[in-house]
Amino acid sequence: MPDLRVAFRLQVRPELLDEYRAVHSPVRREMLEAIAASGRRNYSLFLDDTDGTLFGYYEVDDDEAAQASLATSDVATQWEAEMSRYFISLGGRADQAARRLPEVFNLADQRSGAADRETDIS
Repeated sequence: MPDLRVAFRLQVRPELLDEYRAVHSPVRREMLEAIAASGRRNYSLFLDDTDGTLFGYYEVDDDEAAQASLATSDVATQWEAEMSRYFISLGGRADQAARRLPEVFNLADQRSGAADRETDIS
């Protein structure tokens, strides 16, 4: 199964931006291990200081399996409970309730498709 690229968006409470940043520098080792064990990789978070928009990205082979792994992890459950106070309008755990963003462009896919089209023409 090819890599699945997942992007999501959350809204951090503006008054808690500095604290949110601090709890991620660094993230507890046990949580990092739980994320890796779930199969997520190339995981990044980006925070817009002007309005608290948080953009996340990761790659995974099976996102449903990764979510199930984290949902049954005591470490992830505790982490998500602690993190819930940072988010606005969140209906559940951040790792489960984040708004997914559809991918509209990927350079590697586009370049690969262009190369395939050139091969078909020759």
